[in-house]
Amino acid sequence: MCGFTGFINLNNQPLNSHVLKQMTDIQEHRGPDDQGMVGFSLFKDPKVNVIDNETSEFSHLHAGIGFNRLSILDLSKKGHQPMISNCGNYILAYNGETYNALSFREKLIAKGHPIQSKTDSEIILYLYIEYGIDRMLELLNGMFAFIIVDLKQRKSFIVRDQLGIKPMYIYKTSSVFMFSSEIKSFTEHPEFKAELNTDHLDEYLLFRYCAHDRTLYKDVKQVSPGHYYEIAQNEVKVKQYWSYKMVDERNINLNDAVELLDTTFKDSIKSQLMSDVLVGCQLSGGIDSSLVAALATESTESKIKTFSVKFNEKGFDESIYAQQVANHLKTDHHTINCNYKEGIDLINSICHFFDEPFSDSSAIPSMLLSKYTREHVTVALSGDAGDESFLGYHRYNWAKKINIIYKLPYGVRKTLSKGLNAIPNYKLKVISQSLGFKNPNDFYLNLMTSLDPSWINSIHDFNDVEEIKYLQHNHKNLLERIANFDTKTYLNWDINTKVDRASMAYSLEVRAPFLDHRVVNFANSLPTNFKFDKMNQKRILKDILYQKFPASFFDRPKSGFTMPFSRWFREDLKDFVLDELNDEALKLIPCIDVEKVKLMISQHMDGSWNRYPIIWKLLVLKQWLNKNGKGLPVL
Repeated sequence: MCGFTGFINLNNQPLNSHVLKQMTDIQEHRGPDDQGMVGFSLFKDPKVNVIDNETSEFSHLHAGIGFNRLSILDLSKKGHQPMISNCGNYILAYNGETYNALSFREKLIAKGHPIQSKTDSEIILYLYIEYGIDRMLELLNGMFAFIIVDLKQRKSFIVRDQLGIKPMYIYKTSSVFMFSSEIKSFTEHPEFKAELNTDHLDEYLLFRYCAHDRTLYKDVKQVSPGHYYEIAQNEVKVKQYWSYKMVDERNINLNDAVELLDTTFKDSIKSQLMSDVLVGCQLSGGIDSSLVAALATESTESKIKTFSVKFNEKGFDESIYAQQVANHLKTDHHTINCNYKEGIDLINSICHFFDEPFSDSSAIPSMLLSKYTREHVTVALSGDAGDESFLGYHRYNWAKKINIIYKLPYGVRKTLSKGLNAIPNYKLKVISQSLGFKNPNDFYLNLMTSLDPSWINSIHDFNDVEEIKYLQHNHKNLLERIANFDTKTYLNWDINTKVDRASMAYSLEVRAPFLDHRVVNFANSLPTNFKFDKMNQKRILKDILYQKFPASFFDRPKSGFTMPFSRWFREDLKDFVLDELNDEALKLIPCIDVEKVKLMISQHMDGSWNRYPIIWKLLVLKQWLNKNGKGLPVL
């Protein structure tokens, strides 16, 4: 797990190695163990040079890559990056872990490739040399983002993994093409113009993040999951190498499905325990993380370290359940107390590590958990992505129930909606809003954004979001459609972003066995009732889990991983909120209806309506504009 950055001068201007050094240093937190830089010429006279002095002149080079390493496999200098092939014709900078990479090592050596280390990065490099970009990508199972420079073909390839677990950003003008694990590196390049992308600000205000490949920086894009960029001369092409398929339901009985899932998931966890440093598990005490911890414990002889977060506020603390699971598994368990002061400190630093406004409130406890986990281990397994694949979210239960109501004629639902809206109870008003949409697809789309977007002046056209096709797929039932949609949107745009930034802020590698694309594809092919049968969510996971734990451990409502912001904004942080979001500040925020926002803040403060998600979105946006200005409007 690492971070890299760099640029290619498309007009053949000489490489500025000092700028490359600055771009590399600013994301040192992603890899504090080693740093390297190379410069290369890609077009006229292909060549590569190692840069060991950033003040040197490299007039014969026009491109460069800087790399920060977090050492996980083969901790020796053989894993130094950027990595140059033995023949000198290929360069690799690689962030991530490819769990099946070592299975190719002996075969590549037998074919004559001079592999010296036991790193997956070197194997990736020689897989490319042996098979080329497309065949190589068919073979990989893991989480990764990398650049391969092919001096023989005078091409570069910038790749992102199938499910978008690891980040990759690009920025292109007529004269330069930049790439980086984090946007902040771009701000160190003199040709980068930090302009606010107001065209997609409404996406942030709705989703809490930007959708698809977009960002809130104008001309900065993410490489989409399962895609790669090919740069040749001054031509840039985008190609898709993998897609999340809307597969047909397989014909299989439940017992066989349980056995096959158990085998596949065990293999995923076993491969993800591969490391030359200590590995632990993040444990919430819920179904997903408990299953991961249990299988990890079974897969290693050493005592697994587990980690959870404790909140003092009633209704937010699940540490007792994590401790119960840890006691049962006999792990070396650590409980991290989240106090008010430390939470506030992390609020003030969130924009630095996320680079963009990101207002999923669970980012704060995720950062706290990562910070303290890193004091004990360098790698941690998590239970992320189990809810999407196995229908575990509360909202899936709500969608299932409300789908029955949507069988009523639209006119009847509109009348019922108006009646509920007249009752002075905000929960009934939320239900009223949910009944007013024309079909369940529109209901779910608005549930995932904002049931009441009236405070946003400019509303994004959702038909412009490519992933909407998963929600509108006619040959699947509602639950499968929304789970597919969440996998392509919420999981990629929110969960993966949150976990990567929160963990890499403290140089911690987090691996998610549920994101093994074999597990994702298998879950997607199962009959719905294997995952959600009547009121039994995650049915097939429980069938495996209950072989290892008493069912009573998990006989409780599911709880989210979040902060007590609703109460804090009314009490401890009330003055802070009212000061930060005063009349003058609100008038400077684009795309919002100031009067409606003021009303919503007032509703939250008097307790008549829980408006903390909107308040948090605006606080994060304002902080980002203030602290990460460099050309952006400052509020």
